[in-house]
Formats: sequence, structure tokens, C-alpha cells
Amino acid sequence: MASKIGGVDGSSPSTAIGAGRAVQRPQDAATGAAQNFDGSSRENVEITGTARQLATLEQAIRDLPAINDARVAQISNAIEQGTYSVNSQHIADQLVQIEKALKDLPNGSGSDADPDPDA
Repeated sequence: MASKIGGVDGSSPSTAIGAGRAVQRPQDAATGAAQNFDGSSRENVEITGTARQLATLEQAIRDLPAINDARVAQISNAIEQGTYSVNSQHIADQLVQIEKALKDLPNGSGSDADPDPDA
């Protein structure tokens, strides 16, 4: 029993795969532009203002210390002295602001993507 895979069986001569098709040049994965033989792209890549802003913010975060030792000491002292208080209204307001900002993201990845049916 001969098995046929992709229209070619072992008993008949086959033609070269892809025969008669035009040769396609490789494309740049990021831009989709066809590349020259030396690998360079024929189109220019433009960085958006948002991408530049994100890169700047990322660098600023990298430059910050992982832990703000002065702030930790200040809060630790306040807790030890019993003077540390939590402003629940401020925390709630900040959470609402974060939620609104997430909903306004241009990629639509806000919390509406997975709505809570019980809410």
C-alpha cells in the first residue's frame, strides 16, 4: 500500500517543492519591510513618543535604589512610637486613579478585559 503525503507518492517522479513560485526576500520581523541581501532594511524605523517616554521612565526606575532606606526608617519609627496612621480614603482614591489609568491604556488591557460578574 502506497501512502500519499502532500500529493507525492513513492511510485511517481516528483517535481521540486516550490517550483514555479517567485523567490521572496526575507522580511524584517519588526517592520515587515523586505530586507536587502546584506540584511539591511529598505524602510526606516520610527520610535513613537510613547516608546521614548517609556524608555526614559525605565531608565529613571533603574537609577532609583530598590529600597528607600530613609522612608523605611521613618515609617518604622512612626510604627514603633504608635504615631503611624493609615488614610484609607487616600488609599481608595489612589486605587480608583490606577483603575482609571489602566482602562485608558491604548492597548485595551484595562480591567474590562476580565470583568468580574459578581461586581
